Amino acid sequence: MPIKPGISTACLYPKLLEEALYDVCSRGGDNIEIFINTHSEILPDFVKRMKDIVTEYGTNVVSLHPFTPGIEPMMIFTDYERRFLDMLDYYKRFFEACNILGAGIFVLHGNKPENVFADEMYFDRFARMQAVGREFGVTVAQENVKRCSAGRLSFMKKMADYLGDDAAFVLDTKQAIRAGEDIFNVVETLGNKIVHVHYSDNSPEKDCMKFGAGTFDYNRFFDTLDKVGFDGTAALELYRCDFTDEDDLVDSYRLMRDAIEKRK
Repeated sequence: MPIKPGISTACLYPKLLEEALYDVCSRGGDNIEIFINTHSEILPDFVKRMKDIVTEYGTNVVSLHPFTPGIEPMMIFTDYERRFLDMLDYYKRFFEACNILGAGIFVLHGNKPENVFADEMYFDRFARMQAVGREFGVTVAQENVKRCSAGRLSFMKKMADYLGDDAAFVLDTKQAIRAGEDIFNVVETLGNKIVHVHYSDNSPEKDCMKFGAGTFDYNRFFDTLDKVGFDGTAALELYRCDFTDEDDLVDSYRLMRDAIEKRK
């Protein structure tokens, strides 16, 4: 399957989620990641509102990103088992939202290196989350965030080897650069365990830019993803300071979509 173009509602933060969702859907976002910003946004009535928006515009929700990375080290990656079980139960609410919205991927940031926790225990906790997610038809995918344990390719490689089929990753291009990793090496090493991409362009001066605004060889990047069997979505994910307004953001997304479409 060819790479699919996408965009994240996170680009428009701190605009209210329902407004950001309307903007990306109504302006032609084919495949989207929804970034949940607070607890009330996973309550049933709010999820139904989001479902109505994506249904109206025929938008495909690919992934859900929680607002909880800041507490994941404390809630998941300590020896206090009860906190982990509580968090696992809480994440079921996100998995239920995934089901309603049609999202098959749930994004995890995970632990931070300063929160000491054995790698094998980390992987076991991840496998348990993966098993619960699978009950809902959802894949839990580890993102390579620089400030987190999985920001290092060596950690992700060890995780992939340990977990086998339970391993799944979100590759964020800007985070790989920040961690000093070679993006192409990351793709070739993790292979088809990469299930989702957060994409942004870059240059030697800046690690997060609009599509086509930097010097990153996106054709080589997409070719490398193809070679390892990637069949997911490359979702444009920018910070609010990286574009001027909604029109500028949508123009960048359309450029990326056109570039991907031309490769088919």
